[in-house]
Amino acid sequence: MRPAPPPSCRHRADLDRLKRQRLGTLLEAILPANAFYAAKLGASPRLPVSFDDLAEWPFTTKDELVAGAVATGAPANLTFDRATYVRYHQTSGTHGRPLPVFDSAADWEWWMDCWRLVLDRGAVGPGDRVLVASSFGPYLGFWSAFDGVISRGAMAIPCGGMSSVARLDLARSTAATVLVATPSYALHLAQVAEAAGIDTRALPIRLVLVAGEPGGSVPGVRAALEGGWGATVLDHAGASEVGPWGVGGDASAAYAMAGAPRRDPGSAEGSPWLEVIEEWFHPEFLPLDTPGGSDSTGLAELVLTTLGRVGAPVIRYRTGDVVRPSWPTAAEVAAGATPRVRLSGGILGRTDDMLVVRGVNIFPSAVDGILRSFPEVVEYRLTVDSRERLDHLAVEIEDQLHAPARVADELRLRLGLRIDVSEVPLGSLPRFEGKGRRVVDRRPRDRHRPHAP
Repeated sequence: MRPAPPPSCRHRADLDRLKRQRLGTLLEAILPANAFYAAKLGASPRLPVSFDDLAEWPFTTKDELVAGAVATGAPANLTFDRATYVRYHQTSGTHGRPLPVFDSAADWEWWMDCWRLVLDRGAVGPGDRVLVASSFGPYLGFWSAFDGVISRGAMAIPCGGMSSVARLDLARSTAATVLVATPSYALHLAQVAEAAGIDTRALPIRLVLVAGEPGGSVPGVRAALEGGWGATVLDHAGASEVGPWGVGGDASAAYAMAGAPRRDPGSAEGSPWLEVIEEWFHPEFLPLDTPGGSDSTGLAELVLTTLGRVGAPVIRYRTGDVVRPSWPTAAEVAAGATPRVRLSGGILGRTDDMLVVRGVNIFPSAVDGILRSFPEVVEYRLTVDSRERLDHLAVEIEDQLHAPARVADELRLRLGLRIDVSEVPLGSLPRFEGKGRRVVDRRPRDRHRPHAP
């Protein structure tokens, strides 16, 4: 049994010192054995005096890793011989060809160290019963969550291959206290429960841990989740090729401590955010090149360096995730907040899915947050096409009130755009267990798009 990792750092200087030490340890472990990074960095790169020095190092992109996998059947960034690796997974393939992901036994223990910091935020531990609502295919995220729950001494409950109603019955029969799901599926599960006459708020679930897509840090989506389950929502972010890098927070610091009373929906003070788990990941932020200008928006692409995944490291990896970084004040840290960087509103979108509509930058997650503020909107689909070289948005909604005009008015008020909103029959739009795919892009392929990694 490996020793427990040290507690999270409470001061910025201590956190930076730990990160530099872990980066040095990583480089010593992977070079020159890792041919991919030996070619990029040299066999013995100079350890940065500060993390600002990393700007001199080249980026890593998913295309590079995929190219290696196409040629050899394995990602390009492996440090060891294939016989060292004991776990095979794949990325979801949402944004291109699925990438195979290999982990050694030691790397999987590192995943558990990261998950400890996520689950501790929700006080998940002995006595909890955690329903992991996933089909458990090769996608890595829910496998790591499942093992992470076990590593914290809680009961992990699988429900692959089960219908939504059967999963709800399992949650009830096991008295599950935590639900792990994508935001889309957690919302769908609550809707199925309502149709089946199951009161989700009467279940003992106190925490809904969401991951896999934006939503848990979007106020409208989180309020819908809280209202549907009568539970606190904890956001989490990760990527199969990077690791479990983010954990949610909000200004109320109500983190679903065991035995604490449930919050009323929407009661959190201030906007939610994601924290980068900097103990194991170093973040950088590339200002986003948008028509609105990066200085005015504060938007940036998130770049991550892993600090402990020796078997398959990524250094200066362009995630393609669009974020708005901020840092806690000295007063907040003194009051007990972590010194980690915050991503206000979580992941706001992708560099390759930003829409520019009549000069306004729009991410699908912004539309999602607004639509989820209407509890009567059961499901939706957003279509973008081109009219006279300009992007045009249209939204279809399943609306129990049969009043799409009110939704159109709110979109125009919040986004400053007139968007066509039409009603479609209840149950006619697709549902999703994994990542929701609610955006249909009908623009010509040669249309300009924001830069992607």
